[in-house]
Amino acid sequence: MMHSEHYSVLLDESVEALVTDPNGCYIDGTFGRGGHSRVILSRLKEQGCLWGFDKDPQAIQVGQALNETDNRFQIIHNSFAAMQEVAIQHNKQGEVDGVLLDLGVSSPQLDQAERGFSFMNDGPLDMRMNCDAGQSAAEFVNTAKETEIARVLKEYGEERFSKRIAGFIVQRRAEKPFERTLDLADVVTKANPKWERDKHPATRAFQGIRIHVNNELGDLEKALTAALAILKPGGRLVVISFHSLEDRIVKRFFRDGAKGKSLPANLPIPDIELEKTLRLITKPVKASERELTENIRSRSAIMRVAEKLPQKEDLP
Repeated sequence: MMHSEHYSVLLDESVEALVTDPNGCYIDGTFGRGGHSRVILSRLKEQGCLWGFDKDPQAIQVGQALNETDNRFQIIHNSFAAMQEVAIQHNKQGEVDGVLLDLGVSSPQLDQAERGFSFMNDGPLDMRMNCDAGQSAAEFVNTAKETEIARVLKEYGEERFSKRIAGFIVQRRAEKPFERTLDLADVVTKANPKWERDKHPATRAFQGIRIHVNNELGDLEKALTAALAILKPGGRLVVISFHSLEDRIVKRFFRDGAKGKSLPANLPIPDIELEKTLRLITKPVKASERELTENIRSRSAIMRVAEKLPQKEDLP
């Protein structure tokens, strides 16, 4: 299923796992261009509701148009990390039936040079999902200490030549500040002594800077905790990750929730006393061969699904 601007990864699989009650309340944490949201709405009855979150002003415009045609939908211009505050405002704490988080960057963001995400097309060095808030990529590379740039490239880009590349960036900015994406990509490419096969030498550096500028991993950790708090018992949490840093956080959160308290083995303790919070619904799901032929960006996607378990306070 193709969209003219954006391909919604694992579309059918994620919505199938998410929607358990057609009269329920759901959250699409990364609205994007509304691919997942439209299919979720098609599964909901008149009493159902869906909130879409996004930081991107262009996504908000699309969401507002959808809201005008379907009053079951509401678009919220905020990070999905704020979902608990919104749920509390609407008296939905512990009442949400499902939360979908489709992580990473949408195709329009990558493909529009003016957004500053691309190392292939020239544009202003921005990389912010919300261009009206926070520090741009240009501000970061032009002002941060060399050690901080190296840390971001290593931690978030998993770039093994992070120190060398950071040194090149700091040396070059002393002569002329960075303003354009291809300028930074060129410096990173020259600094990178060993290119990976089938991967642009600036890929990891750009990923690291983008994750840092948008606080992607911090928002994800907060959103997972918030989702667990606002879901009702039996509610579903569906997360689609696109790189190992995201998936590691999701995998650990799901594993810890399914394991519960660490107690000595072989003790006759019921599950409710272990305070398990989640039940894993499926093994990790990857895109089908058919989807991969339609959208190569799906190749790195991993979907994990868990269901919130009742807690002691939920029992009669």
